[in-house]
Amino acid sequence: MEASTTAAGASSRLYETFTRLCEIRSPTGEEREVADTVAAELRALGFEVSEDGAAGPAEAGAGNLLARLPGSGEGWVMFCAHLDTVPHQGRVEVVNDEGVFRSRGQTILGADNKAAVAVFMELGARLAERRGEVGLELVFTVAEEQGLRGAKAFDASSLRASAGFVLDHAGPVGEVVVSTPTQQKILADFHGVEAHAGVNPEDGASAIAAAAAAISRMELGRLDEGTTANVGLIHGGTSGNVVPGHCFVHAEARSLELERAAEVAGRIADACAWGASEHGCDVDVRIEELFRGYQLPKDSPALSLAEAGLRSAGLEPRRVAIGGGSDANALRRAGFDCVLLANGTDAVHTEHEMVPARSLDKMLAVCEGVVAAVAARAA
Repeated sequence: MEASTTAAGASSRLYETFTRLCEIRSPTGEEREVADTVAAELRALGFEVSEDGAAGPAEAGAGNLLARLPGSGEGWVMFCAHLDTVPHQGRVEVVNDEGVFRSRGQTILGADNKAAVAVFMELGARLAERRGEVGLELVFTVAEEQGLRGAKAFDASSLRASAGFVLDHAGPVGEVVVSTPTQQKILADFHGVEAHAGVNPEDGASAIAAAAAAISRMELGRLDEGTTANVGLIHGGTSGNVVPGHCFVHAEARSLELERAAEVAGRIADACAWGASEHGCDVDVRIEELFRGYQLPKDSPALSLAEAGLRSAGLEPRRVAIGGGSDANALRRAGFDCVLLANGTDAVHTEHEMVPARSLDKMLAVCEGVVAAVAARAA
């Protein structure tokens, strides 16, 4: 990215970088090209860029990137975004429709999370031009869309910054996430006995019937203000004329309260055991915590710095609770103080995904405000 000193030129550079990144295919497991592109462009700006060994354990196409640009002072600040997208078919072609970026075809746009990636690269270009007082660390994770696997494998102790900022909340710029749920994944394999459905069905034991009975016993949907449960995937059987000997069910439970998430997951597992027993089947149930929720402490330095950055950009912070997770969950679980901020995107993971150009500009202004707040605190 070439340096530019005018505001219009900087915005144009940001938009061009965003468009170019979105048009690089990078669903989880295929991050290599976009990782190489980001690393090469940041090295050209003077960043020291390293890649960790997360590709294997995270089942990703590349490792996590950590890019560093020292400042003139002792302070450091960290920003984080993920490089992967959800799966999609076809080539992404970005259009700027009267100030709103969309995909031209029936694909995702990829603003989740390349809007933040582009903003951080522009921030890096600006700081490289003038060498700010604060050192900049940019973390680009992989496999976020599949259980935060890259962030979970990242060594947060390697960071020099004491506070970080993850721009991966799909909402109006200005929202600050202070509460997220714990998510439990429940996988159930029902094992029955196959038999001919028309000749000797009484010799069979239907795994699908067992799964259906189990699901009928589950409490699903919104269970209370902070708790949800869902069965999102079920498949089994081999043919319409065969009593099915196997059925797989994928469910989840989320709650803002850690114990409540575990309780609901346990009830789903109990329902699976009951359904299997009722239909003469066996069932193997596995429960895995995908991410741990958090309630951001009121005295979190990252929170106060984020809100200072927002106010510096002319935005009034709005504290919100959400029902999803992000790399911030994994980083906070590792003991690193960070906060999740909105990035102005909408309809993510769909062909209607979009982000206004002004949201990219706002995100950049917020990041610059955060850098200024960190510099003031370090002085």
